[in-house]
Amino acid sequence: MKKTIAVNRQASFEYFIEEKFEAGIALEGAEVKSLRRGNCSLKDSFCYLTGGEIFLKNAHIAVYDKAGAFNSRDSKRDRKLLLHKYEISRIAGKVNAKGMTVVPLSLYFSDGLVKAEIALCRGKQVFDKKRTIKERDLKRDTERQLKDY
Repeated sequence: MKKTIAVNRQASFEYFIEEKFEAGIALEGAEVKSLRRGNCSLKDSFCYLTGGEIFLKNAHIAVYDKAGAFNSRDSKRDRKLLLHKYEISRIAGKVNAKGMTVVPLSLYFSDGLVKAEIALCRGKQVFDKKRTIKERDLKRDTERQLKDY
């Protein structure tokens, strides 16, 4: 059972999504409590590879106010993503060879654990974004007309 916490809506507009992966996140207890309250944003967040590990950067998880003096961490700190070695090597190969990027799509609870859905993506050009907007508007208009009919 999945309970969605946050979704990166901008990712599908800015990128062509090629391949998706599920990753765990190394978090502290107060961060998990903050996520349970829904205090999270994936806007402008991305993933980067360094030393055979993948990190999530710029994901905002609000500081839990009832954590006391032990919770003095930054809300936008880098968080380690937990993936299998073969998944990391596959992602690294595609990022280095084809000029792709890794973007988080969503955060969710899966059986009590916080998981991140990340994706290998290729950037869209301006004309691709305009085409996406046009298709979305056409779909919305046809749905309106069907509803009125």
